Amino acid sequence: MIKVIIVDDEPLAQDVLETYIEKFPELSLVSKCNNALEANEVLKNQDVDLMFLDIQMPQLTGIDFLKTLSRPPLVIFTTAYPNYALEGFELNALDYLLKPISLERFIKAVNKAVEQVKLQRNEPVIAAVASEGEQHPDYIFVKADKKLVKVNYHDIIYIEGLKDYVIIRMENQRVITLQTMKSLEDKLPSNRFKRIHRSYIINIDKINAIVGNMVEVMEKNLPKHLPIGKNYRDELNDMIEKNKL
Repeated sequence: MIKVIIVDDEPLAQDVLETYIEKFPELSLVSKCNNALEANEVLKNQDVDLMFLDIQMPQLTGIDFLKTLSRPPLVIFTTAYPNYALEGFELNALDYLLKPISLERFIKAVNKAVEQVKLQRNEPVIAAVASEGEQHPDYIFVKADKKLVKVNYHDIIYIEGLKDYVIIRMENQRVITLQTMKSLEDKLPSNRFKRIHRSYIINIDKINAIVGNMVEVMEKNLPKHLPIGKNYRDELNDMIEKNKL
């Protein structure tokens, strides 16, 4: 077993990581810590192979905490701030996961960790695989208003880009998060969401009609028309042709 701890001051972020960790039979979660001081006590009393470490925490940041450890476990940083990536890798972090963390990206990071632990133990290297019968989650967590908000895929009508922010529009609410359209597009399942414009991603299930160079969806019981960008038109047309009678 690969013994794991989570160090994060956000309970919802801890829950997301714990849910992912439970999908891997090779991983054993030994502790969830709210700050670096709690994690330090765990590391003094238990053998830990892998630490999921948040960066922005009260009292002591994850980066400063890692600098204090003479023999740290493998570290995967988890943070909402991409500007710490270089410093994280300079400290020999195994990986750097940006919140909200997708299961696909988590799997890649865990496979790196498994490989490193196996090499340290001189064991055969076999990539970690989610438990049989597990399916990809039907939701994503996005950071908004200083918390991680769970957004179910089926609730999303469309996503609108606005400079460095995106607006996730749903029937009864909207969520605004500091993120690029490209990063969100990469996290969403391509069989359910389609980029139709540099400023719009639509939920395929919510398409009501194609009207010329516009996609029609229903928002607040009224038709809403979203433009189709010329760089995305051919791919959208291919999808339509495959499903046209």
